Amino acid sequence: MNSATGKDTDDVADTLAQEILRAADSHRQIAPFSTRTSGADLDLAGAYRVTAALRRLRQARGELPVGRKIGFTNRTIWAQYGVYAPIWGDMYDTTLRPLEPGALIDLGPYLEPRLEPEIAFGLGRAPDPAMDETALLDCIDWVAHGFEIVHSVFPGWRFAAADTVAGFGLHGAYRIGPRHRLTPATRPGWRAQLEQFEIVLARDGVEIDRGSAANVLGGPLSALRHLVQLLAADPVNPPLAAGEIVTTGTVTRAFPVAAGESWRTSVIGLPIDGIEIRFA
Repeated sequence: MNSATGKDTDDVADTLAQEILRAADSHRQIAPFSTRTSGADLDLAGAYRVTAALRRLRQARGELPVGRKIGFTNRTIWAQYGVYAPIWGDMYDTTLRPLEPGALIDLGPYLEPRLEPEIAFGLGRAPDPAMDETALLDCIDWVAHGFEIVHSVFPGWRFAAADTVAGFGLHGAYRIGPRHRLTPATRPGWRAQLEQFEIVLARDGVEIDRGSAANVLGGPLSALRHLVQLLAADPVNPPLAAGEIVTTGTVTRAFPVAAGESWRTSVIGLPIDGIEIRFA
């Protein structure tokens, strides 16, 4: 990252992280690093160093990492955004909260916000990169359905893959619905259902889109496996640990949201109720 300038990579990551955090805190967008002469050589490895730097900055001001979000697992949207592989970002106790009945979310803090209906996992123990999907399911304590509010510090949702990683993984907030505990008796059923379900997304009572488990790298467990393997090759970010929450990417397309709208899902093929969120 920025090898042409001779700067230490961590120093560069810290500088970029500070710029991104200032932009988000001040509700201001910035030019993608990939469009700048000084940042055009930012690659994915360098961008994940920015992720680590952002974590240090956010922890220093009192934010607690609580899990990871996986982005761009839905292959049907890759061409729309020009990003052709999954990415991940941190979630914090300031960004991930329970979805309360009748929840009204203020969109003010978010930059060009969009909504994504997802499946999330609560880890009971740390996964291993050698595990297949069946073994990974044994690491999961609970399954939930939630909404991620994604946003972009880069105008018009125009960016390169490394920009999205450096820009919080596009994570703005996550509102998570009821948690469904897994037991030895129910795990086999969940294994099959997590490969076959559908989610229907509606805005103000009108269906907008529907997506299937297959959209998410073949299913949320496969998305989790991808993340575990990605982190195993990451020299600067920690592997997943017991107690973390992992959100596995949008099942439908992501849609812009606006104040006054109400969004609801229906879940077909999983023992999970749909959820609803309203925006102010």
